[in-house]
Amino acid sequence: MNRQIVITASILGMLGVIAGAFAAHGLQQYLEPKQIEIWRTGVQYQFYHIFALLFLSTFASSNKLIRTAYYLFTFGIVFFSGSLYLLACRDLLGWNWLIVMGPITPVGGLLFIAGWATLALAAFRNK
Repeated sequence: MNRQIVITASILGMLGVIAGAFAAHGLQQYLEPKQIEIWRTGVQYQFYHIFALLFLSTFASSNKLIRTAYYLFTFGIVFFSGSLYLLACRDLLGWNWLIVMGPITPVGGLLFIAGWATLALAAFRNK
């Protein structure tokens, strides 16, 4: 088991639970339903990729493809989910300039796709 990957997944998992609970109990009265849905999408994809990270931890830590997938998934979470969290709260924060975060979300999605492709390649090459 790769300790660094498990620690990263655990921290991101904890933050994902906090983000989900915050949406359910703290943000509902302040955000529009569409903004809550954007927030929930961020939480949902964060958890999908936390589970992917936990799966990666079962591979040998010396595998360069696994290490690459780890970084792709981790930065994908930060860019994809992080940008959605900020976009959902843009009006609440009064930070209208956050609209520039819109193009960051697809970058995070591309990182997720690259992470999955890298994981598939690592599995294909695993003997």
